[in-house]
Amino acid sequence: MAATLIWIPLLVGLLAGLVGTEAQETTLHPLVGRVFVHTLDHEAFLRLAEHVAVPPSVPVTYHAHLQGHPDLPRWLRYTQRSPHHPGFLYGTATPEDRGRQVIEVTAYNRDSFDTTQQSLVLLIGDPEGPLLPYQAEFLVHSHDVEEVLPSTPASRFLTALRGLWEPGELQLLNITSALDRGGRVPLPIEGRKEGVYIKVGSASPFSTCLKMVASPDSHARCAQGQPPLLSCYDTLAPHFRVDWCNVSLATARDFLTDALITLLVPLLVALLLTLLLAYVMCCRREGRLKRDQATSDIQMVHHCTIRGNTEELRQMAASRDVPRPLSTLPMFNVRTGERLPPQVDSAQVPLILDQH
Repeated sequence: MAATLIWIPLLVGLLAGLVGTEAQETTLHPLVGRVFVHTLDHEAFLRLAEHVAVPPSVPVTYHAHLQGHPDLPRWLRYTQRSPHHPGFLYGTATPEDRGRQVIEVTAYNRDSFDTTQQSLVLLIGDPEGPLLPYQAEFLVHSHDVEEVLPSTPASRFLTALRGLWEPGELQLLNITSALDRGGRVPLPIEGRKEGVYIKVGSASPFSTCLKMVASPDSHARCAQGQPPLLSCYDTLAPHFRVDWCNVSLATARDFLTDALITLLVPLLVALLLTLLLAYVMCCRREGRLKRDQATSDIQMVHHCTIRGNTEELRQMAASRDVPRPLSTLPMFNVRTGERLPPQVDSAQVPLILDQH
């Protein structure tokens, strides 16, 4: 009973704080195909007096979700190392995510149990400028994902990477924790990091150094436990320890030509076969007249005789009381098919005269 009396004021205060809190609204503009990072600072959520700094010892945790849904959209992730560190919302929007999305964030003060809400209105649009057909992804073992999400480490990585790329502007396309890609949780030893995948794009082509790193010879050396071929100075070291055996290069391709070839070639082959079959069936038919003219007269007479005898036998099968079949009459003219008038009833003439 005493424990119940203690929790009642806490619950009343918590509900009062929730009712009296008005959610702040912030509008952001993520771009399709570009990494989006938003920092959840304690100062933006804690309600303190003006000109009062937020004590670093205040523990604050966050919960973020898509408005009307329990979770975040599929392209957006949330991470926070501890309640004493800021939280991060990060990810890369896809073309299917264009439009307006509202993310509701609730901050929990673990000391005072106060809650503060904030709405992030994301207006996702297409990026401006040239396309980035040349894309490369690097596995950095020396950092965790939240260590490269702030703008300063990300800019330092791009600056160091320019020494390994052809001159041109580099853009961050995606940042993913190695744990989300199947990596293992490191041992709790100082200096061990989870690792992070950083994807970079540019309109400038790859340098010879990067092409050599991703060559089959380098992959063969990595399979044998040897370092890959690196013909240039590693400008990312020592701040960023990159696993050069896990560097992947990709060049954007125009699939219109492949699609046209895949669809048009079978259609053309089918059309040619159809025309060939129509020519054989319709244009190469000899016809009955040509067939009859090419057939000898005696063969035609034999054919007509067989057909006539067949019809006669069918008629005889229907009725037994019929005159003698015409096939028993004297031989007809094989050339003209004309039947000769009966002279002698050959049916009465024995085949062997000696038997008469």
